[in-house]
Amino acid sequence: MTRQRIFAGSRMRQLRAERGLRQAGFAARLGISTSYLSQIEHDDRPLTPALLDRLQKLFPLEWEEVAADAGDRRAGALREAAADPLFAAAPIAPEQLERAALQQPQLADQFVALHAAYRRAGQRLQIIDEALTGGTAEGSRLPWEEVRDWFHDAGNYVDRLDRAAEELAKELRGASSAPSPSPAVEAIERRLQGGLGISIVYRQSESLRDFDATMRHLVIDPSQPPESRRFQLAHQLAALALADEIAAVVEASPLRTAAARQLLHVGLANYAAGAVLMPYTPFRASARAVRHDIDRLRLEYGVSFEQACHRLSTLQRPGARGIPMFFCRVDMAGNITKRHSATRLQFARFGGACPLWIVHEAAAIPDRILFQLAETPDGLRYVSMAKGLVKPSGSYARAPRRYAVALGCEARYAADFVYADGVDVDAPQAAARIGPSCRICPRDDCDQRAFPPSDRPILVDPDRRDVVPYRIG
Repeated sequence: MTRQRIFAGSRMRQLRAERGLRQAGFAARLGISTSYLSQIEHDDRPLTPALLDRLQKLFPLEWEEVAADAGDRRAGALREAAADPLFAAAPIAPEQLERAALQQPQLADQFVALHAAYRRAGQRLQIIDEALTGGTAEGSRLPWEEVRDWFHDAGNYVDRLDRAAEELAKELRGASSAPSPSPAVEAIERRLQGGLGISIVYRQSESLRDFDATMRHLVIDPSQPPESRRFQLAHQLAALALADEIAAVVEASPLRTAAARQLLHVGLANYAAGAVLMPYTPFRASARAVRHDIDRLRLEYGVSFEQACHRLSTLQRPGARGIPMFFCRVDMAGNITKRHSATRLQFARFGGACPLWIVHEAAAIPDRILFQLAETPDGLRYVSMAKGLVKPSGSYARAPRRYAVALGCEARYAADFVYADGVDVDAPQAAARIGPSCRICPRDDCDQRAFPPSDRPILVDPDRRDVVPYRIG
């Protein structure tokens, strides 16, 4: 079996141009000579396994598009699995991984699948451990917890619904010459009124959105910000126009209670609304073009800061993935009210998140973006931004909602994450040492620990007082 050689001259030139690099600078980053790079760019030389590995690490977003066939994608998946800190003690050379993918494809596929199962098992163990130590039995999850876990297990991406929402967005835009690929609020209103026979009234009420299915009457609270009103309209349109797609996903879910299935229906309509307002293909392209600058995306698509952050965490379409992101929303008490991670970083399900995480500081400082370089106990580093937000209530008698959102990715994607500009992500002492939650964090030297880890004993010395009144055994 002979491996198909990859000639990617035009793509390499495009990649260099996108980064604003001269040949010498680009060659230096790749660890090759300028003349060798010139030969590659003129398709005189193919990409070697070692160079492919280097490209994947330096430009992970572009790597998936360089991969030409199933064999190359298999080798990329194998390299990704082998890069897990679990194997740091005995790293495998890129040539060996390439050879394994070529000569033993079934074994390579099984290794990748086994590694994925290992990660899922670790996440599941974390969930069970937190449930037990938090006094919540795994079998007694609340309906909203079931739905939250369903979206996590789905990778926060629902292909059938996402593609249907993207097609709906195209229909709504029609022959529009507007620069934004996001449907205008007038187009959504016209489809609801003319296409679905819904009457729309903007009137202040206790509900943000109130739909009477019998009378076909929709009431939207106008005290919401324009982005929120538009999202509520998109939610109602998605719930009606994509009812069959949503029902099929709910029907196929393993959720046990009626309340959980109803909550999933609402969650899927929200997901579809985001996919209508931020259609997958153009939104992914826009995100890459502005290096995931949330404010620029928010303005281009007419959505809120939180909506843009949440959408970025869903860009996991096979063959056209975005950066694997984690996203969460935290209230003023430190409760995680929304969470999703396409990365190896996982959030606590019970109790508060790590107190060293920048999102807690952001909750107290609205409308200011904070940045953090953090390192988890497994040695992986992440770059993240957090911003405190305030949602107005429309009345002095009702307190506004205050919270913070956080978005981030592994540090190897820092070049595509505008908030990491100017930060040396490899500096030894530069990263904050965070963990998932105190109950399951293995660090024994953390001054911010709220309580000891659940799986280790504590040692108490009445004659000694450290930052915490015990030492971890």
